[in-house]
Amino acid sequence: MYKIGCIGTGAMGSALMAGVRKKLEENQIALYDKDSEKAVGLAEKLAGVVCNSEEEVVKNSEIVVFAVKPNVLSSVLEKTSGCLEGLKARHPVFVSIAAGISLSSIEEYLPEEAIIRVMPNMPALTGNGMIGLTGNSFVKKEVLEAVSSLLSGAGLTDIVPESMMDAVTAVSGSGPAFVFMFIQALADGAVKCGMPRQQAVKYAAQTVMGSAKTVLETGRHPEELKDSVCSPGGTTIDGVQKLEEYGFRNSVMKAVEAAFLKSKAMGKN
Repeated sequence: MYKIGCIGTGAMGSALMAGVRKKLEENQIALYDKDSEKAVGLAEKLAGVVCNSEEEVVKNSEIVVFAVKPNVLSSVLEKTSGCLEGLKARHPVFVSIAAGISLSSIEEYLPEEAIIRVMPNMPALTGNGMIGLTGNSFVKKEVLEAVSSLLSGAGLTDIVPESMMDAVTAVSGSGPAFVFMFIQALADGAVKCGMPRQQAVKYAAQTVMGSAKTVLETGRHPEELKDSVCSPGGTTIDGVQKLEEYGFRNSVMKAVEAAFLKSKAMGKN
């Protein structure tokens, strides 16, 4: 019996399993992917085991992670539901990372099963993810906390009510793309001011990372930290004025709202 099995070994599934591996011994992670070479490659990196089918993962894992795209999830759930009867009393905990797909939608395929919905993000690739979790009524508190602990190897984890998951998707799921755009823009500005491109990207990325760590580690409000950088009559306040002039904050808020609304719409389809 494997501690955890992952169906789908794409970028996000691989990132999460790499984080989980930090918490487990060898041969405790089962992997399956339609592209068997991907599964084999990941198994070699993580000292995991390759399975030959989705059903094999489900039948032999305590926790089963569906690391597949939302448009693929239904077909995987159909296969999963068909092999549960033979398991008798021992059913795994099911974890889905499909954006926008609600617990109730998954319950249509897996009625009365323990289901956890997870929203990871791309920085999980480097162990710096922000991962939101929520469970249905069949998931015991200690089980949800145990899954959260396993996934914490890939980044910060946070248990939230499902009503918050679309917002989680918008800010941490989509947010990295917005941050990468900001890093690129910050670097472009530096290049315009005469800094070489490679050096500009390094300065921009480190500045964003350092600023983010300062928010998390000091607990101070971003507004307070921003004010502490803006010396009276200095360079920074002139830059802040330009950001306000061109609607920087409003644009970011609109971007998050657009991602939030799309996530909600995906759950209705």
